[in-house]
Amino acid sequence: MRHQSSFFYKSALVFAGVALTATSFMSVQQEAPSQEGNQTEDIRRLPGKETVADFRGVAKKAIPAVVSIKVQSRKKTKFFGGENQDDSYDLFGDDLWGLFGLPKRDLRSQPSMGQASGVIVGPEGYILTNSHVVHDMDAINVQLTDGREFPAKVLGEDPNSDLALIKIDATQLPYLTLGNSDDLEVGQWIAAVGNPFGLQATLTVGVVSAKSRNNLDIARYEDFIQTDASINRGNSGGPLLTLDGEVVGINTAIATNASAGYMGIGFAIPSNMAKHVMDEILSDGKVSRGFLGVLLQSIDYNLAQAFGLKKVEGALVTHVSKDSPAERAGLQVEDIILRVNNRPVENAASLRNAVYKMRPGSQLTLTVLRKDEMIQVPLTVGDYKESETKTVPQKKQLGIEVDNLTPDIARTLGYTQEQGVVITKVNPSSAASLAGLKKGALILAVNRKKITNVAEFNQALAEAPKGRPVLLQVKQGEQHLFISLQTD
Repeated sequence: MRHQSSFFYKSALVFAGVALTATSFMSVQQEAPSQEGNQTEDIRRLPGKETVADFRGVAKKAIPAVVSIKVQSRKKTKFFGGENQDDSYDLFGDDLWGLFGLPKRDLRSQPSMGQASGVIVGPEGYILTNSHVVHDMDAINVQLTDGREFPAKVLGEDPNSDLALIKIDATQLPYLTLGNSDDLEVGQWIAAVGNPFGLQATLTVGVVSAKSRNNLDIARYEDFIQTDASINRGNSGGPLLTLDGEVVGINTAIATNASAGYMGIGFAIPSNMAKHVMDEILSDGKVSRGFLGVLLQSIDYNLAQAFGLKKVEGALVTHVSKDSPAERAGLQVEDIILRVNNRPVENAASLRNAVYKMRPGSQLTLTVLRKDEMIQVPLTVGDYKESETKTVPQKKQLGIEVDNLTPDIARTLGYTQEQGVVITKVNPSSAASLAGLKKGALILAVNRKKITNVAEFNQALAEAPKGRPVLLQVKQGEQHLFISLQTD
């Protein structure tokens, strides 16, 4: 039932002054595990009492470097119930995306005012935050903890990882350094600082609950740190910190349901990914992404058994794009990629993340299982461009992206004799999402005209009469449906 389902939500912009939250006092028993480095100084033993974690050091260091970001846009958002009646918005509430096939909303379609968080990462006014906080905004203002306000400009952003670098015209600012997120361990104390519900300079604490969370459909590239530190509305873009005050993550999402807020599951983008994005923006003004040119599927237990793997690991190649780096290197469908430069590949997402961080033109070696034989495949990383993906130009109208139905994709999705294009993405809050279309559905015809590939789909949409809905014939699961979408 819908009210029993959990959702993941972007911990994003907030309509200020909504509610108060209680900050929990964290304690551990006398045999609490010690932290590495200087973190041991924050664990104090009181005479005759239990050992208590003291977070005053990280608070004093971090809070001055965390900012409140206020944004404005002239755009209006149409909610499920109609156009938003006031000019404030909260990307954290029900205006967000849900898993399990329930309707999603478009983070790019925003009303006019909002508030979030950011962290100063350079004394000259460089600030890291989330892409969904500042994307396509007409005005961005940053308020420091000392009360000063500055207009900010976006130096660059990467929606694929949901990160952005902005700058204010100020000097000698307090700032935090980016730590090595790979050094984090599950169970380690961490702290989050931000502006939940518009309340500035709020610190909450918890532990690292898990690492390398992916396949959550929050961003294209996912390698999230999971934490139980309380992250609420307005925390988006704020830092996740070690007790030494090093930034190890940028808070971006939480798990919740339609009637509750924080539920003990928050997600942060690792600092190593944030550093990669920041360095790319500072050096080139944009983020370059590595590109292989394959479609991948994670190995599960059954596939591991079928391919004779000793454990569940690796990424299965289900499609190789023509004239791609993968094709030139000789990769084949049914290859299982087990290692990249001798580093294990846990699943498809981890491989995408590894390639994403590589500069175009760099060399890598893939360890590949092919028909029971282990081989080494050298490969030159390509340059990923949005134009290289098979995306429908009218996606902003329909809210979908499609790809050709290859034999491998058809076999994976269970399509046997059908022809059409497969939906690879449904944008939240789009006409397609509201109509119930889902990723993996097969579009058979457009306006009663049968289609067999992306080119025919684009042509059919281009020929659609203006001002009239587009009629799609769709196979979704076991259902055959006709869906009318208004594109205007």
